[in-house]
Amino acid sequence: MSATVARDETGQEVPSARQQAVLDAVLALLVEEGDQLTMDAVARRASCSKETLYKWFGDRDGLLTATVRWQASRVHAGRDAAGVLDAATLRERLLDFAVTWLDVIAGRTSVVLNRIAIAHAGSRKGNLGAIVLANGRLAIGGRVKPVLEAGRAAGLLAYEDGETAFRTFFGLVGRDIQIRLLLGDALDLDAAEIRRDAARAVDQFLALYGQARP
Repeated sequence: MSATVARDETGQEVPSARQQAVLDAVLALLVEEGDQLTMDAVARRASCSKETLYKWFGDRDGLLTATVRWQASRVHAGRDAAGVLDAATLRERLLDFAVTWLDVIAGRTSVVLNRIAIAHAGSRKGNLGAIVLANGRLAIGGRVKPVLEAGRAAGLLAYEDGETAFRTFFGLVGRDIQIRLLLGDALDLDAAEIRRDAARAVDQFLALYGQARP
């Protein structure tokens, strides 16, 4: 009998503990060496063979895709299925998303990863820009949109277009923080400040789209 494959709330396969260690090694190398990433360097840092890397991830783009997904998996909107929400649970899940997303984008790893992706997209020297877009920004939308839909189904949110509602929430949470970090602004966001910013964004979103249960 084959082993059960663990999956996250979006249906993505969760890497094994050994694979997670490899992906963390990739992130560390990106921070240290920029986009001069090779399979040889990853194999040395992660203490595994190149054959194992190719078996698990395919080529270099496959490894980068898995790495971006692993980084994005730190952003979530509640660990269980959206289900039927009450007002308190809806706010808690939106807050969970906002806190975890701000925590990820404020980290040195994400800043470096996004800078490299932007450079790749601008110069067309590699596929990292498209990989980060598809498996970062677009993927995390898939984590919170079901929560928004459940909130609307429960009569707690009112909106016509889910993508527009998500982009509004995304903008309220992120504000100008990510672009400032990418441009070198030395923001020092501790856990308490991130939570305050996240709570403010959730309150603003609910003021725009929230409604009393009929």
